[in-house]
Amino acid sequence: MRKKVTLKQLARELNLSISTVSKSLKNDAEISQKTIIRVHELADFYNYKPNALAVSLKSNKTKTIGVILPEILNHFFAKALHGIEQEASERGYKIVTCITNESYDKEVGYVEMLNYSSVDGFIISLSQETQILNKLEHFKELKRDNVPIVMFDRVTEEIECDKVIVDDKKGSETAVNYLIETGCKKIAVITTIGDLSVAKLRLEGAKVGIQANDEISLVELSIKNTDSSEALIEQFLKDNTIDAVLGLDETAAAVSINMSHKLGYKIPEDISVIGFTDGLLAKYSYPKLTTVSQHAEDLGIKAARNLVDQLDNYEENYQNKTEIVKTSLIVRDSTY
Repeated sequence: MRKKVTLKQLARELNLSISTVSKSLKNDAEISQKTIIRVHELADFYNYKPNALAVSLKSNKTKTIGVILPEILNHFFAKALHGIEQEASERGYKIVTCITNESYDKEVGYVEMLNYSSVDGFIISLSQETQILNKLEHFKELKRDNVPIVMFDRVTEEIECDKVIVDDKKGSETAVNYLIETGCKKIAVITTIGDLSVAKLRLEGAKVGIQANDEISLVELSIKNTDSSEALIEQFLKDNTIDAVLGLDETAAAVSINMSHKLGYKIPEDISVIGFTDGLLAKYSYPKLTTVSQHAEDLGIKAARNLVDQLDNYEENYQNKTEIVKTSLIVRDSTY
């Protein structure tokens, strides 16, 4: 195996200064074309690659972003990650992705690990446990170290940083208004993510949607343990007379469709169903699910763009901002 060659060794073999070799590799206009060709030929012969650590120490940047997500099996976060990677790559950055699986302890550990590894900044969506415990010291430490952070989707107002969020409240209000416009009067709001900030905003939006109409009633079911979701939703449907379900997450909506079928209800003739997140469950359920699309990929792109803009254009008195992504109602066969 050929030994890894250094910039210093190239310079010695070519009888040039290290600075001249470095500039030649970058095709600097100060260096003659003849010298640039000589340097590139020898670098190619040795398969020379710049020392990434040395480059990062010299520039004080690693061109690497730490991305911390609560889960990856969720179609929403998979799409968001795709957007993050796409934008980061186009801007010359690599990403290191860690999945907390909704654990506060894992989130703390990954923040510490990535910060120790000297990533340039973080893109984060909070774990469910972090939001429940509201323990945020690991992020406050990043802020004290002046490490740039962008939070997206699941965020907290207690940390001053850029945020990219979905207009969940308005999206839910729009969904309820659509159900009312299509003749629904007894609406159930069902969720398996009730402790999350996004679910609370969606519930607020649903309540706004029915406030102006005294004829509309709303009942709620919040499920803590998703392993029990089928049994709990089935019993809820037995105990309540409803003509519509707004699932505040895709799982709640999909299970509501399945349990409605099991109990002999027709969709949408007996019960209309709308869910959040336009993922695979929505597209392949029967009937296909009407959903509130949160444009996850755009969310990821915006989060990466905001962070890279901070990293590439440092401002001492930078003013943090919150960017809101509007939702879209995608009407399919589970509603009229």
